[in-house]
Amino acid sequence: IPGVNSAVLLAAIQNQGQPGELIPALDALTAAVRNAMRPGDVVLFLGAGTITRAAHDLAKQLRHEPAMPNEEIFKQLANCVSPATVLRSDESLARRTTLRVGGKADFYVEPAGETELGAILRFCTGARIPFLLLGRGSNLLIRDGGIRGVVISLSHPAFSKIEITGDRMRCGAGAKLKAVSVEARRNELAGLEFLEGIPGSVGGALRMNAGAMGAWTFEVVETLRFMDYEGSVQECPASQVNVEYRGCPLLKNHVAVGAVFKGQQASRTQIEERLRSFNAKRWDSQPAAPSAGCIFKNPKAIPAGKLIDELGLKGTRVGGAMVSDVHGNFIVNDGNATARDVLNLIAMIRERAKAARGVDLETEVEIIGEN
Repeated sequence: IPGVNSAVLLAAIQNQGQPGELIPALDALTAAVRNAMRPGDVVLFLGAGTITRAAHDLAKQLRHEPAMPNEEIFKQLANCVSPATVLRSDESLARRTTLRVGGKADFYVEPAGETELGAILRFCTGARIPFLLLGRGSNLLIRDGGIRGVVISLSHPAFSKIEITGDRMRCGAGAKLKAVSVEARRNELAGLEFLEGIPGSVGGALRMNAGAMGAWTFEVVETLRFMDYEGSVQECPASQVNVEYRGCPLLKNHVAVGAVFKGQQASRTQIEERLRSFNAKRWDSQPAAPSAGCIFKNPKAIPAGKLIDELGLKGTRVGGAMVSDVHGNFIVNDGNATARDVLNLIAMIRERAKAARGVDLETEVEIIGEN
C-alpha cells in the first residue's frame, strides 16, 4: 500500500497507547529481543514467513547460555545485602502461604530496606535469574516443585511501618492489612475496615487490587510508591494508575514498596460497629480452615460458590484438599493436602461445571511454581 511502511505501522500502534519498538532488520531481531527479556518473561513471535528463523535462533541461544551455579548465586546475593537481611536457600514456602501447600524456593530473601531491595533486583535482572515477590501468601497456590530462582518477601520490619498524619496513613508494602485496619480504628479513621478481613499485606493488596465487602484497595489509596527492576523508586497519585478487577498492570513489572491510604474522620464507636458487622458476615460465609480465599472468579450468570453448591460438590475431597462445606468457592487444607491435591480438585470442579452447566470457570487464585 503506497505510503505504508514499518515506521507508519509502529506510529499507529503507539497512538493506540501500546508500547512498540522498530527493529529495522530481521537479523537484528534476535539480539534485540534477548536484550529486552527479563526473568520470568514469555516471548511470543507472531508473523509470517522468515520471522520463524528469529524465533529458532533465540531458542538456540537460550539453550546454550550457561547457568550460574546456585552456590555462586547465593554468594552474589549475600554481597548485595547487609547482615540485617534474611537470606536462605532451599526455603520451604508452604508455611508462607495461607493454603499451607507448596514446595521450596531456591533462594528466599527479606531485604532490610529499599536500598537492598534495589540491589537484589538489579542483580537478578542483570544475571537473568528469575525472581518472585511474595506477600503474605493469600490468593496463591504454589506447586509442589517449588520456585526456581529468588523469592523476595517484604516482611522485614523496614517495609512494615505505618505512619499516620491527619487522615492519611503511609504504609510500607510489608504491613499486614489487619494492622492497617487496627491502626485506622485506633486513630478514628473510617473507610478502611474492609481491609481487616483480607489475610494479606499492603503490597499484595496493591498488586491484586484486593477487595472485600464491596470495597477495593485502590478506592482508598491516594499515592502509590513503587520500584522498577533497576532499583529506581517513584511515587505517583493513585488516580494516574490503571487498575482493574483483581489486578494492577503497573505492578506486573514494578514492585510496590508502599502507599498512602486516605481515611475519613469518624467516631471509634461507628468504626467498631462496622467492623463487627463485617466480621459477622465473614465468619458466617467463609471457612476457618487454611485456604487461599476464593478459588474461581464469578461467572456473569451465577456466583461460582452458588454454582459449585448446586452441583453438589461441597465436601468433595482429593487427598487432603476439600471443597469447603461453608462456601463452595473455597478449597480448604485438612492439614495433609499437597498442591497436587488442590490442583486435581480444581480440575474436577471445572470439568463438572463445564459438563453440567456449560460454564468455563476461571481461577482467581494465582497458580505458580514447578510441578
